[in-house]
Amino acid sequence: MSDGLKQAVQRRGSFTQTLGAVAWSFFGVRKSSDYAADVGKLNPVHLVIAGVAAAAVFIVFLVLVVNWVIASGVAK
Repeated sequence: MSDGLKQAVQRRGSFTQTLGAVAWSFFGVRKSSDYAADVGKLNPVHLVIAGVAAAAVFIVFLVLVVNWVIASGVAK
């Protein structure tokens, strides 16, 4: 593993900072200065895990909403 990757994996960004960065990325609006700050302090492994988990929660939410709409009889 390269030295840059080893240093990136050893970053100690908090869990709430990681979730905030993932939430902003889902929303799609972010200042470049905030993005640069996140890149410098967040662990990329934690970002990937949080991103996959957030995507799974989003998909489950969409499936539940679709099932609820279909069951309500509105989408006939």
